[in-house]
Amino acid sequence: MPLFHPPAQAGANEFPVTLIKVGVGLADKGLFSEGEALGEIVLAQTGRRTTRLDMPPFAIDTENGRLQWRQLLLALEQRIVLTDAYPGMLADALSDYLFTRSTGHIGSLMTLINRRCQRAQRTGTERLTRDLLDQVRNDEAAEQARRELEYAFRAGKATSRPHGVRTPR
Repeated sequence: MPLFHPPAQAGANEFPVTLIKVGVGLADKGLFSEGEALGEIVLAQTGRRTTRLDMPPFAIDTENGRLQWRQLLLALEQRIVLTDAYPGMLADALSDYLFTRSTGHIGSLMTLINRRCQRAQRTGTERLTRDLLDQVRNDEAAEQARRELEYAFRAGKATSRPHGVRTPR
């Protein structure tokens, strides 16, 4: 009588794999809806095994949203490698400006910061300023939405700063 029994082969339903699919409109393209027609439930593989996570843009219309935006900027500040960078460079001095330029979208924000950090290093500026950031166009979607946001910030109708965080002079 054997003392060891090898495990049965794992079937496709038991194989631990993580797949990450990133894109826009994945549900509209049918990624999660195969096998949903009557009589095809057995074919519903992706929709039954997938957890969809959305990444909405940051919003500053609530105190919690403003706090999340500030935390993001503070985290990014710690990762910027410029010799003249300083605490508050993004989260205090450029918060409203960066929200306007990115419209709260992480991809637009990262594009803007990455491009300008490279420029700041090449030119010897070694810090991010509004003047330096003004020298680059961001992605088209952010540039299109920018005008309305700029008006709201100039008119005092919007702010990205949480209560108690002073506007730098």
